[in-house]
Amino acid sequence: MKILQPLAYYFGVTLDELMGYNQEKIQAEIDEMIALYKKHLNDGKGHEIIAKAYHEHPSDYRIMHYYMWDVAGDLADNDPALLIAHKDEFLAICKKIIEGCTEENLRLGAWNMRAKILHAEGKTDEALEIYQIKFTDWYNTGAQKAEQLFAKNTGEYYFLLQKNLYQLAAFAADKLGKTVFFDPALSMEEKTACALRYGDLMLNAFEQTKDVFFLVIAMQFLGRMENDLCYRGGTAEDVAAVMEKHLYAAKKLEQAGKNNKALYQALDSFSADAGESLFDFMLKERTDAIGGRRAALLKADSYAAVLEKFK
Repeated sequence: MKILQPLAYYFGVTLDELMGYNQEKIQAEIDEMIALYKKHLNDGKGHEIIAKAYHEHPSDYRIMHYYMWDVAGDLADNDPALLIAHKDEFLAICKKIIEGCTEENLRLGAWNMRAKILHAEGKTDEALEIYQIKFTDWYNTGAQKAEQLFAKNTGEYYFLLQKNLYQLAAFAADKLGKTVFFDPALSMEEKTACALRYGDLMLNAFEQTKDVFFLVIAMQFLGRMENDLCYRGGTAEDVAAVMEKHLYAAKKLEQAGKNNKALYQALDSFSADAGESLFDFMLKERTDAIGGRRAALLKADSYAAVLEKFK
């Protein structure tokens, strides 16, 4: 090291730079890799990108997190056999994150993976115990506590109240979509009809009241229904009909968010990868699909016609 210091001084660089180690540069590279991964999350290139990132930066906690959940197949509907097959690798990553990372969301992600592996092994009681101990309930979230920090006659309170309302509305609307789609008593045709009927009711409520709450639930409910119809057996006509209402709600909601700061920030929480325009992101995701069901649907006249309306 002492030998290298005069050389660093001579070249006008730091010792780290002389040795090829520039933490700022490395972090910028990692940020770029993660952004590229998110961009290609649904087009088939994502896995290759994050696998390469993990190979090059195996000690970065964010890279570990995204790599682990990409291999696991995202946060829900995980294949137990796949989790067991990668158990040692995943648990090693979880151990590193839990013991060394200070970012709570990543730490919770690691505990979540531990619980999923336990469940896959048939140790469901132990998995549920992790959720009970390590995760909070609905009423003790950071968002709820931030709202309660302020007196109810303040602007700060009302802003956070609105923001929480929109986020919770979206969350509940997603649950409503799932209760409809996964109702075993309903046929696919009935599920589609229900999606269209509920969607109309929500959109009509917005038109009559101009309250964006109804737009929020419309967009999230219709989005959930469109997604499940797309990937779980709906016809091209079913998907197109629901998608048309979904895109209409999303476009209206984005317009409303320009003049509603609480709504704009609430939208950010579930469209962080969308960039400046959530609607443009959603449209591009559909029109530029290069693989899977979305790409196949582009060949259907009914589906393509809906997308053409919104271009």
